[in-house]
Amino acid sequence: MTIRATKFTPEVLLSAPRRSTGSPNSSGSRILYSASIYSFVEHSKKSEIRILDVESQQTALITDDSSASDPHWLGDYLVLLLHGGDDGTTSVRVGGVNDFSKSSYVAGTIPGPAGNVKVVALEDGEFAIALTGKATPSGDFFNPEKARKPHTTGKLYKSMFVRHWDHYVTEERNAIWLGKLQMNDGKFELTGLKNALKGTSLESPIEPFGGTDHFDIASTGLIFTAKDPTLNPALHTKTNIYLITHGSFWSSIFSNEIPSLTKVEIYGMEGASTSPVFSPDGKKAAFLSMKTDGYESDKNQIFIIPDISRPSWVIHALASEDGKGAWDRSPSTIIWSSDGESPLYLLAEDHGRGCLFSASFLEHGGLKEPKIIAKGGSIIDTQTLENGDLFLSSTSLIDNSLYSILEISSQKEDVVYTLPDDHFSSNATTTKYVSSQTKNGAMFGLSRKQIDEIHWSGAAKDTSVHAWVVKPSHFDHKEKYPLAYMIHGGPQGAWEDGWSTRWNPAVFAEQGYVVICPNPTGSTGYGQSFTDAIQGQWGGLPYEDLVKGFEWTEGNLDYVDTKRAVALGASYGGYMMNWIQGHPLGRKFQALVTHDGVFSMTGQLASEELYFPFHDLRGPLWNNRDAWAQWDPSAFTEFWATPHLIIHNELDYRLTISEGLAAFHTLQSKGVESQFLTFPDENHWVLKPENSLLWHKTVLDWINPRVGLPVYVGGTGHKSEVVVQQKKE
Repeated sequence: MTIRATKFTPEVLLSAPRRSTGSPNSSGSRILYSASIYSFVEHSKKSEIRILDVESQQTALITDDSSASDPHWLGDYLVLLLHGGDDGTTSVRVGGVNDFSKSSYVAGTIPGPAGNVKVVALEDGEFAIALTGKATPSGDFFNPEKARKPHTTGKLYKSMFVRHWDHYVTEERNAIWLGKLQMNDGKFELTGLKNALKGTSLESPIEPFGGTDHFDIASTGLIFTAKDPTLNPALHTKTNIYLITHGSFWSSIFSNEIPSLTKVEIYGMEGASTSPVFSPDGKKAAFLSMKTDGYESDKNQIFIIPDISRPSWVIHALASEDGKGAWDRSPSTIIWSSDGESPLYLLAEDHGRGCLFSASFLEHGGLKEPKIIAKGGSIIDTQTLENGDLFLSSTSLIDNSLYSILEISSQKEDVVYTLPDDHFSSNATTTKYVSSQTKNGAMFGLSRKQIDEIHWSGAAKDTSVHAWVVKPSHFDHKEKYPLAYMIHGGPQGAWEDGWSTRWNPAVFAEQGYVVICPNPTGSTGYGQSFTDAIQGQWGGLPYEDLVKGFEWTEGNLDYVDTKRAVALGASYGGYMMNWIQGHPLGRKFQALVTHDGVFSMTGQLASEELYFPFHDLRGPLWNNRDAWAQWDPSAFTEFWATPHLIIHNELDYRLTISEGLAAFHTLQSKGVESQFLTFPDENHWVLKPENSLLWHKTVLDWINPRVGLPVYVGGTGHKSEVVVQQKKE
């Protein structure tokens, strides 16, 4: 599948094929992946599961059935897929990788919607399988298509978590289902599917973002994370790690009940525990945990269970006396080496990038200080090959999918490997190129020379603020370009050198802007103290950092015309737009755009995750009213004067639509030029391609004329086109 665009526009962004992270076979010679493409001509999405032959660089189709998902290897020659049925059931289909359409067969049918598959080989040539799906209160698989429809729409709640992100909470809960793929008459058959959480009152994966990162299986058992059932989830972030293990685990769960589970105790760590993963032999496990309950952006710290038969033996791998951890980064993923021994690999943010770290084991089971071994763009997934090499899936600000391999056997000590700059890269200090879907952005008309980094002194003592700069592909130093100042959400988040189909800086750059994406106080990847410093400072230090950044741009980037500037932001970035509107920096911009932002701090009480404002504002409203009032954008509406586009979606239950309406009504009542855009069928983000295209068009039509740019330069015709080419199967 090939892409070619004469200009990178919103249509190109949204209709370009989206490729999943790669799943290599044991040697890394063939890569399994899924891809989807949206057609604005046909107004429909096409989905495929494909396989890439690394040596020939040719791809072949496994299936183009849009209901197929979760491709997995069964050895090196068979592929397992899930197929969703019209009746709500899910089929498990197995077939040969070279002739799937002819050889595939149904190995079993699951009585409801399922996903998040994990497969592990057993010694007898069979496979253990785990997947997730909703369970009824009685513990059975829930099928919404076959469920009895109620005669009333009323919903009665007796505790919090009435709504969560974009849906009302129901009595059905996520569960992990365990089964076995056994050989019968030359074909695999799914047997013994059981709900591992039945009768426990636990739910895993944890909504709204949990998936395969919330559980793992091995030949020895199951490990997973779940909310602490004794605590109200609206007020607490604490989750626990649970382990179910047995000498003959996969045999026992079919002949008897599933073995009892054990809660893994880690004293002094009261926050969220995530990312549990077994070692390759299933004898050890590792996971991440946070110290502070109620703080979803606390530092992840590493814990290791050296022997899962002794789950009370847990090693805090990089402990410190103050409990904050000796390593000043917050990993998101743990990857064991192929033999389960040293080193341990970690994915973590570092200075606006998603990097791969390596940490060697110490004699007592702890870890040495992790060191970066690969960086460049954002590494989003890492898998270990049988020879010990690491297969990396990554993105960047110009490339939506890059596969490469870090060859551990030839890795040079103390060398940080960068990702290939382009598909011709042969630099010995780069990872080995496997495949780039966009040829490092060239198929979009983008290149690395458009990306710069800048720094300025932060508002807090001894701090420096880092920002990405994205320039137009036709950039000329002799010209002056309007500024698009884009503020990220979170607030504990960051602009990374990574791809996005929602807020993509390159789209704005190709309209003719120089885009500056700052990471002010509160951003992640610059040390935990920098992240934590936003507590009690929502409109304080971050705002001052942004003021300093604007002033630094005025004084140092002569190709930026700051008199033709606009600012945009979503979520916390939307809050910051509303805050800027009421403060002096707001008068520096020709237009503002708020997407799903905060208008009034007391409106946060309508959210279900109350631990979030309670932590960041240093307590609940009734105990700390002054702090809530201090950073309330609505308290400064007398100064609102800059033209302002407000976007807010009706299914956003995290920040309710009343926030957007209140901001728009304020602007209209004051006579400030303003518009309001809403999507009744979208949540905190705009995910549907047709809606996203309207979002982009509305935003660009709002900001472009105010800085002297043409109204919305887009389309897929003569100015821009996406060409999809694929070989005949």
